[in-house]
Amino acid sequence: MPIRRDRYGLDVTTEFPATVEAIDRFTGEVLSHGRDAGLLLAAAEADPGCALLQAYAGALYLFLQTSEGAVKAAPFLARARALVGGASERERLMVAALDAWGSGAADRALHLHRRIARDWPHDLLNLKLAQIHQLNRGDRAGMRELAEAALPHAWRISYAWGLLAFAMEQAGALDAAEDAGRKAVAMNPDDPWAQHAVAHVLEARGDPAAGLAFLEPLSATWERCSSFMYTHNWWHTALFRLDMDEGAAALALFDGRVWGVRKTYVQDQVNAVSLLSRLELRGIDVGGRWSDVADHVRPRVGDRQNGFLDLHYLYALARAGEEAAAASLLAGIEAFARSGPAPCRPVWGEVALPAARALAAHAGGRFAEAAATLGPLLPRLHLLGGSTAQQTWFTRLHQDARVRAAGDQLARTGACA
Repeated sequence: MPIRRDRYGLDVTTEFPATVEAIDRFTGEVLSHGRDAGLLLAAAEADPGCALLQAYAGALYLFLQTSEGAVKAAPFLARARALVGGASERERLMVAALDAWGSGAADRALHLHRRIARDWPHDLLNLKLAQIHQLNRGDRAGMRELAEAALPHAWRISYAWGLLAFAMEQAGALDAAEDAGRKAVAMNPDDPWAQHAVAHVLEARGDPAAGLAFLEPLSATWERCSSFMYTHNWWHTALFRLDMDEGAAALALFDGRVWGVRKTYVQDQVNAVSLLSRLELRGIDVGGRWSDVADHVRPRVGDRQNGFLDLHYLYALARAGEEAAAASLLAGIEAFARSGPAPCRPVWGEVALPAARALAAHAGGRFAEAAATLGPLLPRLHLLGGSTAQQTWFTRLHQDARVRAAGDQLARTGACA
């Protein structure tokens, strides 16, 4: 079978030029967080003999981060495995990496993405996939290492700078992150991941006015984005509004921009849960909104795709008063910590499980328990996934629990005096 080249000069083993065009379009949509990545599925049906194309079709479903997504990915990954004999080395490694992800072996998937990055550092889609896994395991140093290694080979492409900007911010190099992010946006104003990296820097510096001044003029470019990037950049905007003490504006963004775009998608759910909670932490009455969020996270009770996601589902269910569903999810986390894949057990048992108990305690008004349990976990919670900005939610819950626990203690002392 002939080997063709994609827009980055990478091998694609296929008979059809249209397959390469489809992969190029898919790569662009993933890197730019566009909403049309799903068009690849039609190409996968049209060319069932291309291993890489089939594997990328499987990745589309793995991006969902649900048990149903893994099931839907499986037939495409099986086709890809059957075709690797005629594929190039890079394609074989990519198929193996995505197959490992589909089988729940994220550590092996990241190892394979690292191998690809070593020999094909200009493969930015591979770098994006690696960054997903690194984020999910809290590997901030590794994220920076891969992004820095790729840059000399892809410095003309804005997405390389955007991936570097996010990695640098996660690693705490704020000045370098801002420089890289602003360079990416100057090269391509329609690079939402780079925009989002700069927003991270400005939030980390505690400068919401600068964050709003940067993000809001770019918001029109989010209209072409997937629901995750659309809602997530508006989520960042809402956080800046909250930090400006503009609670009503932040709540309006929850209703109009953050929740309701694609309520079944887990990343949209995460945005909604943490924003709704942050609104409450600022003393804002959110009415019955928890019930709607809980209705949409309830199907995820049996998922153990990611501990960071599970903590958000649990908090939403508990705040909505869904005690049976919350208890079921907590029991599932405990079972996974005990009998899940061996590489997962330490983090799930030592971090995810006690954190879940702490969040359930906070949601249920047991603030002394929440403060005592959550505090010691804060330095390790990044191992469950989530960005630096997302991780601040746990810090704020802990602060709130401490304040409320002290208030409860004072009230009891005063009542007995």
